[in-house]
Amino acid sequence: MPPTIISVDPKLPPWKQAIPLHNRWHPDIPPVATVQQNQVFRVECVDWTGGQIHNNDSAEDIRNVDLSQVHYLSGPIQVADAQRGDLLKVEILNLGTLQGDEWGFTGTFAKENGGGFLTDHYPCATKAIWDLEGIYCSSRHIPGVRFAGLIHPGLIGTAPSAELLRIWNQREANLVAEEGTIHEKTLCGCLSTRPLACLPEAKGALLGKLGHFQIMAGKDVEWDRIASEAARTVPGRENGGNCDIKNLTRGCVIYFPVFVDGANLSMGDMHFSQGDGEVSILRDYSEP
Repeated sequence: MPPTIISVDPKLPPWKQAIPLHNRWHPDIPPVATVQQNQVFRVECVDWTGGQIHNNDSAEDIRNVDLSQVHYLSGPIQVADAQRGDLLKVEILNLGTLQGDEWGFTGTFAKENGGGFLTDHYPCATKAIWDLEGIYCSSRHIPGVRFAGLIHPGLIGTAPSAELLRIWNQREANLVAEEGTIHEKTLCGCLSTRPLACLPEAKGALLGKLGHFQIMAGKDVEWDRIASEAARTVPGRENGGNCDIKNLTRGCVIYFPVFVDGANLSMGDMHFSQGDGEVSILRDYSEP
């Protein structure tokens, strides 16, 4: 077994983990571990919501999920001798669940809280819990169904440079300024406001070693600056990020541009199974 450089306790919230996690992209979020080139290592991840979804029969947690927190990532991981302008090659050797936490969920998110691709047909929150056994899963909420999954990290990428971060923020701010937001009424009768871009937001931010919103907001000038600039993890960008490629699994190689010295690689948002385009979502704790 290769050494575990980042371990997590799924019973603890992300901001109480022994090794700090983060849920924003920013070059000033410090690395929590260092690896050598060609080193094989193991990383543990919490689920992308940070434990907001529970193994029960109610979809209230899906309906009320706080999306300002997502996605929780393990890292940043500094790669020794990696320099800005390099290309980082990452090989995924294996993925799996954490012992004692072999379950996941499929969530249909409420239209008034972001919704999804099938929102017009399924505007209200639903949830199915899956028990994971090796490569197979089954659900008490969908009896008689058992299938093999293809585990992959939905989100993996390198840290942006300060220059690239400014480009992202300006590009996405221009989109919101030009196009605004989508306002519509759901089949449930609720007003839905769906942003076209998730701009930087201090609320819910966890910046690794720098601290969490609940502790740091308004109390540290440097934390406030970084939180106000840090990019949300929702879209994929030039650094990789939220790519959600279901075939990015064990045996794959992926290449990332290096924008800061050390690369500062992070990963999370683990999927047991995913349809093309992430029409459905199934989470587990895994270690790429």
